[in-house]
Amino acid sequence: MNVSEPLPLAGRRIAVTRPEEQAGALCEAIAARGGTALRFPVMAIEGLADPAALHAVADRLDEFDLAFFVSPNAVRHALGAILARRAWPSGVIVSTVGKGSERTLAEYGFQQVIAPDSGFDSEAVLALPAFAEQAVRGRAVLVLRGDGGRDLLGDTLRARGARVEYVTCYRRVLPKVDADTLRSAAVRGELDAISLTSSEGVRNLLDLLGGALPAALAGVPAFASHPRIADAACEAGFARVIDTPPGDAALLDALAAHFGGRLG
Repeated sequence: MNVSEPLPLAGRRIAVTRPEEQAGALCEAIAARGGTALRFPVMAIEGLADPAALHAVADRLDEFDLAFFVSPNAVRHALGAILARRAWPSGVIVSTVGKGSERTLAEYGFQQVIAPDSGFDSEAVLALPAFAEQAVRGRAVLVLRGDGGRDLLGDTLRARGARVEYVTCYRRVLPKVDADTLRSAAVRGELDAISLTSSEGVRNLLDLLGGALPAALAGVPAFASHPRIADAACEAGFARVIDTPPGDAALLDALAAHFGGRLG
């Protein structure tokens, strides 16, 4: 960024709702563009109280043809348990969705990863040649994820003739946060935008706020990183929802475009 140019987010305060351990890079990027990030995690990630199922699948990992990681959290929690017990079998293909998950897999040494270049959801994964019916029929697929989540990937792969097994490797829980921090910032007119990165996070936000958005927060522009999240934000009561592509770069570009040249 040319330092002589006006910073695109100067004077703007943006709520970041990612889990605390995943919010740092985005908060730093907002600050680098002149803004202030208000950390308000709407989800916390925890390891499993009983990892027996994850350990068991690690011991028979060779039975699978492909392992799919649904998120960076799935990568960290699953590989942390698996690689502590054994090396990754060379015959098991690795796949994921999203650039963040690809980067996290690279941290563990995985360079050959099947993932979409755009879309970054189950639909985009299912459109890949490696997930076509002729490619997956009769093959065993392991899906590593948190507790719950969409079943579209597994259901579709089963319909295409694959054998699919889900294994939970982490839990998503409500964090311990002070909801008045966010509510008060909105009421005082000190919140310019809020970023939303999961549909479950939108639901959690409502729970943390007592079941409904305060009117002041409902008027704050909400930036949603997927059409499903945008729909959830609209249903939650946000009056202005901006649908952006996934990823920090796309969000930052959308924020800059939204606030460019605006003083209020």
